[in-house]
Amino acid sequence: MRERLGRDFGRLWAAYAVSTYGTWIAFGAFPLIAVRVLDASAFAVSLLEAAGLAVAAVVAFTLGPWVEHRAKRPVMIAMDLVRFAATASVPAAYLLGVLSYAQLLVVSVVSGTASIAFTAASGAYLKHLVPRDRLLVANGRFEGTSWVATAAGPPLGGALIGLLGPVVTVMADAVSYLLSALGVLRVRGGDVAAPRDPAAGPRGARLLGGWRFIVADPVLRRLFLNSILVGGLIMATSPLLAVLLLGQYHFPAWQYGLAFGVPALGGFVGARLSGRLVERYGRHRVMAVTGWLRSVFPLGLAFVGPGVGGLLTVIVVEGLLITCMGIFNPIYATERLRRTPVHRTARILSTWSAATKLLHAALMVIWGVLATLTSPLAAITVSGVLLLGTPLLLPTRAQLSAPEPTEPVAPEADVPVAP
Repeated sequence: MRERLGRDFGRLWAAYAVSTYGTWIAFGAFPLIAVRVLDASAFAVSLLEAAGLAVAAVVAFTLGPWVEHRAKRPVMIAMDLVRFAATASVPAAYLLGVLSYAQLLVVSVVSGTASIAFTAASGAYLKHLVPRDRLLVANGRFEGTSWVATAAGPPLGGALIGLLGPVVTVMADAVSYLLSALGVLRVRGGDVAAPRDPAAGPRGARLLGGWRFIVADPVLRRLFLNSILVGGLIMATSPLLAVLLLGQYHFPAWQYGLAFGVPALGGFVGARLSGRLVERYGRHRVMAVTGWLRSVFPLGLAFVGPGVGGLLTVIVVEGLLITCMGIFNPIYATERLRRTPVHRTARILSTWSAATKLLHAALMVIWGVLATLTSPLAAITVSGVLLLGTPLLLPTRAQLSAPEPTEPVAPEADVPVAP
């Protein structure tokens, strides 16, 4: 029986769905434009991805306290509008014949910064909107939606690129942010914002508050280290796969989309199974098994070659990896929210996102240099080998079983904001 989470959750979910579909329709659009339109090198493509992440991450460290003290829905709407304006500038510049590599960098920075603020606000609002015992269900629905969009978006985007050119998917992504803003606007429930505490200390101390809380809790600390390293090592190979498949192996855009779209169906299946597996086997066992498996499968990308065989290799490897991620991610996201005080959620999530993006950016640059010195396939192989050690950072059974941290909520407790 499908568990109901309320109309307001449904509206928030719909807003998330439309922007996620837009993002995945535009999957790989910037690397594709950089390679096919601007004739960028492997290092330049890696730098494009890394620079946006790095600058956005540095700016985002200041966003946590800013989001924390504001009603969350207006922040989400504003960030959607910022992402719409930034993303829509790319097809406009392309049509005018003035699109440049520098503009792609600026758009990456602006949209990345807005995405961090949106994620922090939406995470805090989700914890306010959904009862604690239903967070795993809610996160499972978000995760399932994400993987369905991942499955459908890239092939559709590839087809649109083949028919209408390389920037049409970027315009679709821009429109999706506008629709998301309208969806969030329809949410009629209450809102929350933490009041400012005059005794909270200097601004620098407030900015480090989220980081100190993550480091102090052993479960959050281990989840953080594991997630940023796994995500970073996987993300570091994403631009290299684009160069390898699109540049060296000359895969058509639709095959490139297919290679990452079909495996995402495994993520949808995994997200649907996540809650049931936790009920049957416990969250530690499920997290440990899927955490280990998702570190093993990426090494299979070392065997990617040209032609149909290479395409099938990518589909199989990514399918196994994404199925494990579909199971793991809702558990991880729920555990993170459960161990985060509601009045600190926005700050902790923005710190988490910013640090993650900063490390991802650094690894992308390093792997771009490594690919230049060796080859994209060799750099991808190194990433797969290093991933094998990341499960050692997962929380232990004893740590997950320990009581969740408590913290006095006054004087910074969230206060309701009228709808």
